[in-house]
Amino acid sequence: MPVPSVSVLDDDPYVRAAINNLLESRGYIVHAFASAEEFLRSTASTDTSCVIADVQMPMMTGIDLLTQMRTQGSATPFIFITAFPDESVRARALKAGAICFLGKPFAATDLVQCLDLALAEGNETRG
Repeated sequence: MPVPSVSVLDDDPYVRAAINNLLESRGYIVHAFASAEEFLRSTASTDTSCVIADVQMPMMTGIDLLTQMRTQGSATPFIFITAFPDESVRARALKAGAICFLGKPFAATDLVQCLDLALAEGNETRG
């Protein structure tokens, strides 16, 4: 079975680095991006196993990215992270199709648990 590729999108370089290090230490291939636009310009946007995205990013939000990808037919699982865990934003993210919604700071075990769930769901979708 191929090693899952995970895309991490956050405009905070320290958050990107921390998640990158955590996931690489667990054996994942990680692609990190500072924005949704940077992600969309990359090949990772079409071949990633899961997206972990900040909700609040300049230009395009994480939820806008998820909505755009769903409109284009992508079933890639999404996990959202945010420093502003507002209940209405959480509801919007989950309604748009997010697997998990984590407030920063979050425990590494919570992120890994969400990722396991997202990858399992992604495998079911690909059948």
